[in-house]
Amino acid sequence: MTEPETPAWQRETQTEQRWAVAGAIAVALALQLPLPQTMTFLPWWLLPSLTFALMVALLIANPGRISKHSAAERRIGLVVALLVSAANALNGVQLVRHILDGTIGDNALELLTTGADIYVTNVIVFALWYWEFDRGGPGLRAMGAREFPDFLFPQMSSPELAPKDWEPWYVDYLYLSFTNATAFSPTDVLPMRPWAKLAMMAQSMVSLVIVVLVVARAVNVLR
Repeated sequence: MTEPETPAWQRETQTEQRWAVAGAIAVALALQLPLPQTMTFLPWWLLPSLTFALMVALLIANPGRISKHSAAERRIGLVVALLVSAANALNGVQLVRHILDGTIGDNALELLTTGADIYVTNVIVFALWYWEFDRGGPGLRAMGAREFPDFLFPQMSSPELAPKDWEPWYVDYLYLSFTNATAFSPTDVLPMRPWAKLAMMAQSMVSLVIVVLVVARAVNVLR
C-alpha cells in the first residue's frame, strides 16, 4: 500500500484528546458517591479521592492530547484504571455478599439503583482496560507501531466504509464494553488476541452475575 492508501490505524496519526476518557472516569467516580456505606470495605472516599488526585495531576501535566512517548503518563493512566476497577470490584463483591446472605434489605428501589450503579461503572471500567491495552495503548496506537489489532472494528475490515483518518478512540471502546455487557457476547467488534477474549469473557460473567442476582432479589422483595 502507498501512504495515502494505508488506513489510519496502521500509520502514524495524532493521539486523541483526553476529554473523553477523563469524562468517563469522572462519571465513574460520581457513581461511587450515592452507594450505601454497607457496599464498601474501605472508607467510601479513599479510592475515589486517590483516583481524582491522579486524574487532576495528569490533566495539569498534559491537558491536551495524550502523549505518544510519555512513560509517566502511561503509568498514571494504568494506576487510575486500576483504582477505579478496584473500587467497583469491592462494591460488586459487597453487593453479591449481601444478596446471598440476605442482608441487603427490603428496599427494591435501593437494590436496583445500587446494582445499576455498579453495572454502569463496570462498563466504564472495562472500556478503560480495552482502551489502555489494545495495540499497546493510545500512544502506540497513534504511532501505528503494531501490525495486528487486538480488537477488530468494522471500519478495519471494511475501510472503504469509513473516513480515511478513522481509528478507534475511547468512545469506540466504551461502545464495545456496553454491547458486551448487555449482549454477554461480542457484537460487531471481535476480540482477536487471547487477552481480549478473556477480558470480554470476564466482563460478560460479571455483568451476568450482577443482573441475575439483583433482578432475582428485587423480584423477591416486591413479592
